[in-house]
Formats: sequence, structure tokens, C-alpha cells
Amino acid sequence: MSLADAILSALAGVLPAGGVKALHEPWFAGKEWEYVKECIDTGWVSTAGKYVDRFESMLQDFTGARRAVAVVNGTAALHMAFVLAGVKPGDEVIMPALTFAATANAAAHLNAVPHFVDCEERTLGLDPAKLSAYLDQMAEKRDGGVFNRLTGRRLAAVVPMHTFGHPVDLDPLAALCGRWTLPLVEDSAESLGSWYKGRHTGRFGKVGILSFNGNKTVTCGGGGAILTDDQDLGVLAKHLTTTAKVPHKWEYFHDAVGYNYRMPNLNAALGCAQLEQLPDFLKRKRALAEAYRTAFQTVPGVTFVTEPEACVSNYWLNALLLDSEDLNLRNEVLEMTNAVGIMTRPAWTLMHRLPMYQSCPRMDLAVSESLEKRIINIPSGPRLGRA
Repeated sequence: MSLADAILSALAGVLPAGGVKALHEPWFAGKEWEYVKECIDTGWVSTAGKYVDRFESMLQDFTGARRAVAVVNGTAALHMAFVLAGVKPGDEVIMPALTFAATANAAAHLNAVPHFVDCEERTLGLDPAKLSAYLDQMAEKRDGGVFNRLTGRRLAAVVPMHTFGHPVDLDPLAALCGRWTLPLVEDSAESLGSWYKGRHTGRFGKVGILSFNGNKTVTCGGGGAILTDDQDLGVLAKHLTTTAKVPHKWEYFHDAVGYNYRMPNLNAALGCAQLEQLPDFLKRKRALAEAYRTAFQTVPGVTFVTEPEACVSNYWLNALLLDSEDLNLRNEVLEMTNAVGIMTRPAWTLMHRLPMYQSCPRMDLAVSESLEKRIINIPSGPRLGRA
């Protein structure tokens, strides 16, 4: 039996028979219709309404963050997080090359420059040790901040992304950012329900973000959120994402350039119903991950990706890691699985290979380039796991 056949057989042994197995489809099994219908019946469908406040409060309770500010999507949340961190036009923002395009796009929206760094295989996320050595070589402190010796541009922030929900090694990364006085902005878009040493992701830096796109663990249809433990920063985030309008009974006065980023009540209503089910979703997703782990223990040449040590992962997107950097093998697996209705996909194209980011500064990306050829995402929705 070929490795591709063995992988297909292992997947078929875990997944229920019949029908297409989506990569991560939403599951509406609670009060979604009741809450959304209430918005329609009462007319509170836009950015004013009780569900927006309730959704933010539920996020604060679940993650432990002092402030959660709901916005229209994860990219808007990232854009605002960079604003709050002080990123300016012409600055460089350090981020992994192995990430979704939104991480780089949010920096580009500010006319900042993405600066791509490598990942480690253990977490699939930004490598603190490799970044430390790179900063020692490339960066220098001087009046006005930390600067790239080669380009002369200011380094404005470090942005880890918790790949597929698996937490980055945050303690050494936070210490590194402290040593260089660089703001840490967590792209936690994929990691709602993931914990690093007992603390929820998105709470280790100046600000973090979440996403509630249709394929996330919890969905609002669209949507995102900004997380921070800095109360003043949370107040500012809410103000700026509400067009910077000064509250008043009737006057429209705006005291800054703001953004029309507030989440509509309809989306928040959906999100509240989803958050009520989050513990069950996470339980089901962990059960599915354990079934995959067991199934692939006996398949040589491939490894099921598990949560890093001292972490609890939400297993947002389960992933297989091929032993060999064989694109033909990877693509054969993708072709075979999708042909029988088991949706699989490769990792994202690395950011420095995209045409708009090819000229951006980057370090040696050997690990990311290896992972790009070896990662295969497999069906991960909570419906597929046993309660």
C-alpha cells in the first residue's frame, strides 16, 4: 500500500461514512435562530443592540481578558491592533512567513512593511530562538526605537500567529520583545479555546485578536475581536472602531480618524449562541484529534500534529505532517482525498512567495519552506467528533 493510500485509509477509518467531509463547517445546534430572529423581530440588526455587548462580555469571561471589542472581521481586528500598537507608515512589522494573508495585509493597510521570519516545527509558529539570533544580527536600538540596520526602517511590532490553533512558545517570545522593547501583537485568529501554560492566547502582549469567520471554531458569519488587558487601550479600541464618535444624544462629533468596524447585532447574536456551545465544540474537536492521533500512529512516513507541551490547543484545523519534502506525494494525497469527498488542503502559500510581498525583508525561512511542502490539513469540524 502506498503512503497516499494509507493516509486515505486512516482518514476513512476515523470519519463517519457517507457525504462530503468539509474541512471545517459551522455547526448550529443551539439558540442561533432564536437570537437572530429576536434581532429581526425587534429591528435591532445593526451595530446597536444588546447582543454586541453580551458577546464582548462572554469573550471576556471565557478568555479572561479585561476588554474584548467586537469588530466586523479578523482583518479589521488586526488592522486596529496594529494602530493601537503604534505601527506607522513605513515601519516594519515582524511576522511569520507561514501565516494567512490577513496578517500581512493588515500591516500593508497601514502602509507598513511586513518583515517575514521563520517558524519552528514543534509549534508551527514563530521561532523565538531563531528570531532572537536574527535580531541580534539585524536590529539596533537608537533614539526613536528599534531599527533594521539594512533598511533603516523602524521595527514596530512582533506578530506571532497561533497556527491551526496551536500556541506559539510565548514565554521566550514575550521576554525577547521585552528585551528589545518591541510591542507583541498576537494574531490569535485561529486559537479561541487555546491556552498556553493556563492562560488564554491573545493575552500575552499589548493586544491580541480573534476571528469568527464561517470556518472558525465559533462563527458569527463574519466577525473578529480585539483582546487586551489594558483598560485604557480597550476603551480607545472601542472608540476608534465606532468611527471615533463622541457619545451624545443627537450630535455627530468625531474627535479622531475612526473606523466603521463595529460588529452588527445580527452577527453578535449568532456569536452568543455559538459561544454558549463552545465547551462542547472543544470537547468534540479534542475527541476527533485523539482519534486521528491514534489512527496515524501506525502509518509510517506521516505524523499527526499535536498540541505543544504545556499547551491546550483547540485543534482548530487538524494537520498531518509528511516526513519528506515531496510535493508530488502531498499533491497525490490532496487529489485522492478530495476525489472521495474528504476535503483536505495544503498550508497557505508562504507570504514571501506572493507577488505583493516578494520584495519584503525576510530572514532565512528554511523551516517554513519545508513545512509548506509537508503540511496537509484534514477535516476538523466539531460535528465530526464524539461528545
